[in-house]
Amino acid sequence: MNTQPAFAILGGGIAGLTTAIALQRIGIRATLFEAAPDVKPVGAGLALAANAIQAFQRLGMADRVIASGRQLDAFSILDEWGKAITRSDSRAISQRYGVNNFAIHRAELHRVLLESIDSDIVQTGKRAVRIVQEPDSVTIFFDDETSYQTPYLLVADGIHSLIRQQLVPKSVPRYAGYTCWRAVVRQPGSILHEATETWGSRGRVGIVPLANEQVYWFACVNAPAQHKPMRQLTPYDLADRFKHYHAPIPELLAQTPGENLLWNDIIDLKPLSRYAFGRVLLLGDAAHATTPNMGQGACQAIEDAVVLADELARGQLVEEAFAGFERRRLARTHYITTTSRRIGQVAQITNPLFTMLRNGLFRRLPDRINERQLEQLYQVNF
Repeated sequence: MNTQPAFAILGGGIAGLTTAIALQRIGIRATLFEAAPDVKPVGAGLALAANAIQAFQRLGMADRVIASGRQLDAFSILDEWGKAITRSDSRAISQRYGVNNFAIHRAELHRVLLESIDSDIVQTGKRAVRIVQEPDSVTIFFDDETSYQTPYLLVADGIHSLIRQQLVPKSVPRYAGYTCWRAVVRQPGSILHEATETWGSRGRVGIVPLANEQVYWFACVNAPAQHKPMRQLTPYDLADRFKHYHAPIPELLAQTPGENLLWNDIIDLKPLSRYAFGRVLLLGDAAHATTPNMGQGACQAIEDAVVLADELARGQLVEEAFAGFERRRLARTHYITTTSRRIGQVAQITNPLFTMLRNGLFRRLPDRINERQLEQLYQVNF
């Protein structure tokens, strides 16, 4: 194995850690820089759809990820009274693709990823603010007034990446029109086996069972960006807002400890026309941040890592590998970002008449339409 770092990675989130693992498997040792004082998760639960599990299989770590998560038997969209609008059976997905959909606590996924890399490659407290690219190197400048020179740079430091902003000045995050609360709560004896989203006139609520008797929930409400009254809502306020929704929504929200509640506006990136910039490559949310409506944000970051390692393993020039990555990833990530944004717009309809019409239309859609969308997600060209 080459012990001299040939790559630097910005960002210690899912994209950066998975990329470090993928490079490690092909004999490339990278140095990873994380802005925070510690590499730790921020968030609650997340979905690992079948395409992400396939990617982890390629990395030889699917079993460890699966052991830390929870298989989802199905995903259902319900109306506010609990009547089904659509339903997807995950067992059918398993039969077709050989893997299933999972949910996992973000902290558990980070633990598995961190345990899979050499700890001495990580440097914390290093927030990149700008780069200078030369013909044979890239110099990274950090906010602590230090710098680092590397032959190649992988930018995986999230949707607010200053380096992406430098490379593509107009690539600022865009607001999706709704804000979101998230939490994980313990529910001993819970009998939940499938994930659900409830679409109603007061907003949207999702419930996802996790491992270790935990349940992840989220609630999305239309609001102006950075709306202070929304930011100040408590679990009790949310339980009151959704008190007319079907069980267990009001009860689940009401029992959530205030310190467990996370809040943020939903944002994404308008699809970029390129990810490769000479010796610099954008990955994960820094390249193609998407709204969470398809459960594909983390999944696409994980796919990125596998595709990049595949391109680099071919023995071509690194710049050519970056260009090959770009060719393989642009159309897929554009599709997911655009489709996810549209799904969110439909799901966030709150006019009672329009919600009734929407729900009726969705109930009448042939199964093959949903199956076609799943095929686009799960048939990955690794």
